Amino acid sequence: MNGDLRPQGRPWLQISLFLCTLVTTTLAGAMQNGVDPLSRPGEIYLGLPFAVTLMTILLVHEMGHYLTSRYHGVKATLPYFIPAPSFIGTFGAFIKMNSPPPDRRSLFDVAAAGPLAGLVLAIPAVVVGLRLSTVSPADTGAGGLTLGSSLLLSFLSQATLGILPDEANIVMHPIGFAGWIGLLVTAMNLLPVGQLDGGHVVYALFGERYLWVSRAALVGILSLGLLRWWDGWLVWGLLLLFLGLRHPPPADPYTPLDPRRKFMGWVMLAILAVTFIPVPFSVQEPSVRQERLEPKPTASPLVEARLHGGPL
Repeated sequence: MNGDLRPQGRPWLQISLFLCTLVTTTLAGAMQNGVDPLSRPGEIYLGLPFAVTLMTILLVHEMGHYLTSRYHGVKATLPYFIPAPSFIGTFGAFIKMNSPPPDRRSLFDVAAAGPLAGLVLAIPAVVVGLRLSTVSPADTGAGGLTLGSSLLLSFLSQATLGILPDEANIVMHPIGFAGWIGLLVTAMNLLPVGQLDGGHVVYALFGERYLWVSRAALVGILSLGLLRWWDGWLVWGLLLLFLGLRHPPPADPYTPLDPRRKFMGWVMLAILAVTFIPVPFSVQEPSVRQERLEPKPTASPLVEARLHGGPL
């Protein structure tokens, strides 16, 4: 081990942001259960299964980066969590490296550790959530928030429930929803663009040739947005374009990866392929017939979040 594990600076800001994000994700989870935090504050605890699951996945992901950074002697901060007034209560988390990695091998280790660590928790969370979810025959006229599927999610649904997401109406349990977000975060971070985890991976794999991969990936992301698969891809692509495609080199940019890390690099790209969701979210309006025959739900629309197999 080349560096100690003492945090860089005083961690009060990181601890405060963590606690704030725990509050906002708990509130989001409570509202997913139909709880109005203002009129029923005593039931906010119902959001804890979602919040604790999601926060644990994000924390393990970032600590994978942090601990591997310190192992390689890279100065790094503890994770910064970002609370947000969104339907999941957060915009994610990140760490900041205050010194460059020694070489491409250490850069690869730091980049790969986070997604792999988060994936180890996200997959069982999805499996547990699927087992606790409500399953009913597929209803194309049902409204609500529809969650997109991926190759991995389809496999987990088939292995756990014996059905594919597009063969039934699966109302995801909050634990499963948190695991689903964990897999989505894994895929988005593994996009081989700029300084995302995937950008670090392709830089470590290809050296200066990474820029062509990064450009192609960005064009693909923007195309998905322009073709209206999901408008969020356009926002994400423009943000990545603003942040830039260039990758700062490590102290030694020339030493290539060893065969084991090269193999793992292709494994990371395979993980991106099986976790990528072309249409993460879509909102379906209920049919006119259903609106007339069924009373309007009194709970939050997120209670009716459905897992659905979309285009792959």
